[in-house]
Amino acid sequence: MKLWQKNIQVDKEVELFTVGKDREMDLYLAKSDVLGSMAHITMLESIGLLTSGELKALLKELREIYQLADLGQFVIEEGVEDVHSQVELMLTRKLGDVGKKIHSGRSRNDQVLLDLKLFTREAIENLVEEISALVDVLLAQSNRYKDVLLPGYTHLQIAMPSSFGLWFGAYAESLVDDLQLLQAAYKITNRNPLGSAAGYGSSFPLNRQLTTDLLGFDSMDYNAIYAQMGRGKMEKTVGFALAGIAATLSKLAFDACMFNSQNFGFIKLPDEFTTGSSIMPHKKNPDVFELTRGKCNLIQNLPQQLTLLTNNLPSGYFRDYQLTKEIFLPAFGELSACIRMTTLMMQSIQVNEKILDDPKYALLFSVEKVNELVLQGTPFRDAYKQVGLAIEAGGFTPNKAVTHTHEGSIGNLCNDKIAAMKQAIISGFQFERVNDAVQKILIV
Repeated sequence: MKLWQKNIQVDKEVELFTVGKDREMDLYLAKSDVLGSMAHITMLESIGLLTSGELKALLKELREIYQLADLGQFVIEEGVEDVHSQVELMLTRKLGDVGKKIHSGRSRNDQVLLDLKLFTREAIENLVEEISALVDVLLAQSNRYKDVLLPGYTHLQIAMPSSFGLWFGAYAESLVDDLQLLQAAYKITNRNPLGSAAGYGSSFPLNRQLTTDLLGFDSMDYNAIYAQMGRGKMEKTVGFALAGIAATLSKLAFDACMFNSQNFGFIKLPDEFTTGSSIMPHKKNPDVFELTRGKCNLIQNLPQQLTLLTNNLPSGYFRDYQLTKEIFLPAFGELSACIRMTTLMMQSIQVNEKILDDPKYALLFSVEKVNELVLQGTPFRDAYKQVGLAIEAGGFTPNKAVTHTHEGSIGNLCNDKIAAMKQAIISGFQFERVNDAVQKILIV
């Protein structure tokens, strides 16, 4: 079934090539497509294009299709081109010609724009919940191990004292910044393109504000051409936000792999969280972190792929946009899995509390000695030279007492500030308002 087909039968090879993976990718969009149709037909009834009886019958069937999709039981049948065609086919089978009326006043162009935005909006909310849980774990571990020192490095050379409090907390704050960027992407996502049709509006007296309100959008994409120009732009904007989260997780995964190695021995993963070797019986490999690093590095390529796919297109719709689904839609599941696994690993990680007992870390405290001399009145450059000469002569004796007190230091982590910042950002998404609107549509 094709919504656009008339009397000419399309060449089978052309059909196969043009449909591509759309039927597979459209399964991601099934719930969103049904939800958008429910809002659209409610608006059609308000302007006289459907009767109240037709609306009631259509809403009943659409709610049943939504339940199928929510349970993962929605199927796009063989020979059906996409999710839009499948939903309309199911309605027509049950209701006859009434099912064919749901497409009035819209195009597949604005329909898929809407589906993508509704899907992305929900996917972002799920990510925010998972990131929030990971931040909470990292802050809890930061507070738990705030007094346990470990070496800080620059150029992979021993540099200055750090702490597990700083290390865990650093990644928590990085993720909070990532949430800020994700919120900006969410705001761009949460605008309604429905009613822009093929990018030039409609001669029907559509009430776009009604569908905007019914679906809980912040506003509509006002200009019909711009609404169509948003295809690819929204995905790329969200892609940058996902890439930022992935970059934080990738860096954390690298640290964890390195710190878990015998050469460092700063942390230990529980045996049940590691894998073995087929030839070396002693191996306990940090495969979860290695795969997290690899998957997150691929996700960081998401905005570049979307840019290359869409950056040389003028205004208007082009079939190139179909390919954005293959790049964009699966990325949420990949990133979500990485977040969940990282949360599990960070909860269970074992910390070495005696790292700095090893004499090879003595020089970590050279700056502490320089600062001690400065506080006693020695000019900094003289203190620096004095300690440097003592190190070269082999006469440096470290004082391992660390008393950092300024904001964001070993002794003043500001974790409460980071937690408060996280909560303020999450509140700014206003998920409750959106979810309330969606639930009203779904209530029988």
